[in-house]
Amino acid sequence: MTAAQRLADVLKPAVDLVYPPRCPLCGDAIAEQKGLCAPCWSQLVIPGEPSCVTCQRPFSDAFAAPEMQCAPCMAKPPKHDGIAAGTLYNDASRKLILAFKHGRRIALADMMAQLIAARLPKLEGNWLLIPVPLHRTRLWHRGFNQAGLLARRLGQLTGHSLLVDGLVRTQRTQSLGGLGRKARERALSGAIAVNSTHSDRLKGAKIVLVDDVLTSGATSDACVRSLKKGGAESVIIACFSRVLNEAVRNSPDQESETPEIRKSRAPRDE
Repeated sequence: MTAAQRLADVLKPAVDLVYPPRCPLCGDAIAEQKGLCAPCWSQLVIPGEPSCVTCQRPFSDAFAAPEMQCAPCMAKPPKHDGIAAGTLYNDASRKLILAFKHGRRIALADMMAQLIAARLPKLEGNWLLIPVPLHRTRLWHRGFNQAGLLARRLGQLTGHSLLVDGLVRTQRTQSLGGLGRKARERALSGAIAVNSTHSDRLKGAKIVLVDDVLTSGATSDACVRSLKKGGAESVIIACFSRVLNEAVRNSPDQESETPEIRKSRAPRDE
C-alpha cells in the first residue's frame, strides 16, 4: 500500500462524515465514495457473448457461431485489433460519463476503469496504454483529460505502462456531438498525430487506446491510423461506454429510443 493510499484510508471517515457517500446516478446513500447503488447497477448494460470476433459487437442471436464477424466488419474491415467496452451506451452510462467528464466526479475513474478492465482480453507481453488526446486549450479549460484518468487507472489494474502523451491534438476541432460519421472524419482530418518525442517507443508496440465513450468511431479511427502509421503492431480500443443502438434496443428494460437517436442528447466526442 502506498503512502497516498494509507493517508486516504486515515482520512476516509472524516471525508464520509462531511461528504456522505451518494450514488452518482440517483443520489441515494451508498457504502463508499465510489460505485453505485444496487438499482442503478442494474441499469448498466454490460456487453456479453456471443460477439463479433473482430470488434466484439454483441450478437442478439444466442445461437451465433464462434468466430463470426458482424456485418459492419465484413463490409469494411476495421484498422483496429478489437474493442473492449465496459458498458453499452444508455441513459445510465450517459449520466455517469457526464458526471465524470463535466461534473468533475473524477473519483468515478476507478469504477469505470474496472468495468473496462473486465472486458479486456488477456494482454500478453508488454503493452502501452495511450489515452485519446485533448487539445491543449480544452485541457486547460477542463483541467484534466478524462481518457488519461481512465488510462492511468487501467495501467494500475493491468500492470502495463501508461504513455499519457503518446498522441497529440495538432488542431482544435469543433464539438463532434450531433455530427454524422463523414462530418466527424472531415473535422478530424489531420487533427491527431503521434507525439514525435515517443516515435521510437511506438514502433512495433502493442497499444491499448483508451477513451471514455466510443460513438461513431471517427476519433478512435483517427488515433488508430496515426498509431499504425507510426509503426504500432496492434491497437485495441478500450472504452467505458460504446454506442450500439441495436444492442441496447434489443436488451430488456431499455428505452426503445436511445440517446444517440435523440441528437440533442448524443455523446460528445472531442
